[in-house]
Amino acid sequence: MFKQGFDNNKYLQMQSQRIKERINEFGGKLYLEFGGKLFDDYHASRVLPGFHPDSKLQMLLQLKDQAEIVVVISSEDIEKNKIRGDLGITYDVDVFRLIDAFRSRGLMVGSVVLTKYVSTPKVTAFEEKLKEAGIPSYRHYVIEGYPANTAKIVSDEGFGKNDYIETTRELVVITAPGPGSGKMATCLSQLYHENKRGIKAGYAKFETFPIWNIPLNHPVNIAYEAATADLNDVNMIDPWHLEAYGVTTVNYNRDVEIFPVLKATFNKIYGKCPYNSPTDMGVNMAGNCIIDDEVVREASKQEIIRRYLDALKDEFQHGNKKDEVYKLELLMNNLGLNENDRKCAQKANALAEETGRPAAAIELNDGTIITGKTSELLGCASAMMLNALKELGGIDDEVLLLMPEVIKPIQELKVNHLKSTNPRLHTDEILIALSVSAVSDENAKKALNQLVKLKGCEMHSSVVLSQVDMTVLKKLGIRVTCQATVEK
Repeated sequence: MFKQGFDNNKYLQMQSQRIKERINEFGGKLYLEFGGKLFDDYHASRVLPGFHPDSKLQMLLQLKDQAEIVVVISSEDIEKNKIRGDLGITYDVDVFRLIDAFRSRGLMVGSVVLTKYVSTPKVTAFEEKLKEAGIPSYRHYVIEGYPANTAKIVSDEGFGKNDYIETTRELVVITAPGPGSGKMATCLSQLYHENKRGIKAGYAKFETFPIWNIPLNHPVNIAYEAATADLNDVNMIDPWHLEAYGVTTVNYNRDVEIFPVLKATFNKIYGKCPYNSPTDMGVNMAGNCIIDDEVVREASKQEIIRRYLDALKDEFQHGNKKDEVYKLELLMNNLGLNENDRKCAQKANALAEETGRPAAAIELNDGTIITGKTSELLGCASAMMLNALKELGGIDDEVLLLMPEVIKPIQELKVNHLKSTNPRLHTDEILIALSVSAVSDENAKKALNQLVKLKGCEMHSSVVLSQVDMTVLKKLGIRVTCQATVEK
């Protein structure tokens, strides 16, 4: 059942005000690192129920006349074809999606920076695409000894080797498709180059997670560790802040590790660093806008379980995820969680054990759990989908939304002409069949009108679903997990 745990309106007001204050503190030019997703921040909306995925964007739009955006992508992520998990697209493709999305909202995108630059066919091809699109691109290189060797980093042999990014506005927002792209290093490199050109510039960081003013082991902060398990990020007490002020705050390892570099950069450029700690660098106000801690805790626990199940599935299908699975197991144990704490998983697995066939279950937004089992006509996800639509539409359970005479010709087409080995209908096929039936059947029409109510629902399958089913379910906004096994 959806319960609000976060006040988004309060957040917009407090956060925009805090960013404006930080801009005024520096005066001339500010590089603002935007951590996480600038829009489509679905992780935040899942762990902070009530948070709008585009909240950061809405704040930035208030400053659009002063701001330009620089998108950063790591060459390593291009090489690895790294995928943005929530959208299922590679980081290099997402760069162009982000640029189009920003520009369509009236925001200026100045350029793209390739960090950890290496000349490979994939990276070169990406640069060519940027050139064809008329988007300036710059190269930043790996610096030996980074981040420990600050003397070399803050020198012509370090940041000095990077391209200088041409910018025209006073607020430069540095963003990326995902974490670990090199946003902070890009900001620091620019401070170095700006100083050489006689331009005074400042730096600040806007990162939603970890939330600095809630406990280290709060499920919201642990959910952030789960989200970055592939990067091996670790939340920790900010030792710099504790020493400077005697106050305990939460940060994460990469910011704590990089702080000496930032401090050395400021000291070398201006003679003094304006910040005493990584926490000082931030402008995050999210912790002040949690209005129901229990709701937020439960939502975060569910996110951790989903991440764990997803990692198990990926390890089962592709391998190379053992370290990530191990990290997530530790986080699960830290909070005393297991798979049975996900209600839909418990129901789906129990039904599968009872029937000996794959099963699925979905938890609707009012807390009702609907199941679906495999039959000769339908896969478990398709059966569950029809049952859920009937429940949401108040349609009697005995009513057949799709008659066998509608399903069988589709099966014959799949098997006899399209050479499919699986005659059962996938979710996309049953939705098309339902759409056709809706022309003359009021119940089918009523069922289709319920699709919007599936957004945000929790679902689990006792086996790994087909890519077709996963794509459809995610497009409907359903939060899907699967057991790491296949039908035997």
